[in-house]
Amino acid sequence: MSRKPNLALVGATGAVGTVMVSIINERENIWGEIRLIASKKSAGKKIKVHGQDLTVVELSAEAFDGIDIAMFDVPDEIAEIWAPIAVEHGAVVVDNSAAFRMNDQVPLVVPEVNPEQTKNRPLGIISNPNCTTLTMMAALGALHAKWKLTELVVASYQAVSGAGAAGVDQLQKEIAVVATDPLAGTRSGDVASMLKAAGLNQADSLWSVPIALNVIPMAGSLKAGGHSSEEMKVRDESRKILGIKDLKVAASCVRVPVQVSHSLAVHATFANPLTVAEVQAELEASPSVVLMDDPEKGIYPTPNHVAGQDPTFVGRVRQALDFENSIEMFVVGDNLRKGAALNTYEIAELVAQEF
Repeated sequence: MSRKPNLALVGATGAVGTVMVSIINERENIWGEIRLIASKKSAGKKIKVHGQDLTVVELSAEAFDGIDIAMFDVPDEIAEIWAPIAVEHGAVVVDNSAAFRMNDQVPLVVPEVNPEQTKNRPLGIISNPNCTTLTMMAALGALHAKWKLTELVVASYQAVSGAGAAGVDQLQKEIAVVATDPLAGTRSGDVASMLKAAGLNQADSLWSVPIALNVIPMAGSLKAGGHSSEEMKVRDESRKILGIKDLKVAASCVRVPVQVSHSLAVHATFANPLTVAEVQAELEASPSVVLMDDPEKGIYPTPNHVAGQDPTFVGRVRQALDFENSIEMFVVGDNLRKGAALNTYEIAELVAQEF
């Protein structure tokens, strides 16, 4: 890096943007100017970055003047409009939304798996994968490089923060209500009745049923064939990141009453024979994976343990009993850090090396 590039963070005051600011502060300052950009209502706020109070500026075309790399942590519809504008003003965009992920001219990057793709950006945009897909990519990428992945079956247990701040707020409100009754959840419909009596209208929730003391067998929006948008992302994004166009994928995505960290039960089939010991050794050698696998001693990853940490945690590694060349494992990652903000920032760090 011959000079320090200028960095912009669009959506600096949002749920992921706030985590991004923390990550920027935790890591080496490799930047020239850091510019924080958000909506009109957030403009003027002061946020401390590397010891300096930075003033949030309103999103506009001029906000990208002089910016080399712009990280976007905004909804799809905002990214669709403003990412190309940032590119027109000379910035390389690293986008955390779903707006460009499946565009053939936009690379979908996980630095541990396909870092070379950051330079393959004809539109000037690089996409960050969905948090559910990202949770397992560091582990699967390492295993695929050695044994060649052919089939993938995944059941996800997704934290409410994956649905944004509103999801966390809904869970907290519901927990406060159900905590008043030790028998809550033991009778059909009683949680819904308790919430209604407390003035919590289900119509105002992100979900059609309570999330407290419950699991909801649907994450994302319903798509053709009965699959959800999250399930389709797991399939399509895994294929693109790993470069396996014909990868067979089956996914079931479930929302659970956990605030932070997505968990995945992964059944992976490979072209070549492999053993549990070999898989464990490969995962231990991966710098961004933590093997936490001693179930006899009650040691395995859980969302509570993983929250706030950067690595991917893997446990319960075992040989599938009835499927050849297949491994089963439990994978957990903080969906706001590696699942969103951290991976986006790591892509920006790769691009920064070009300056």
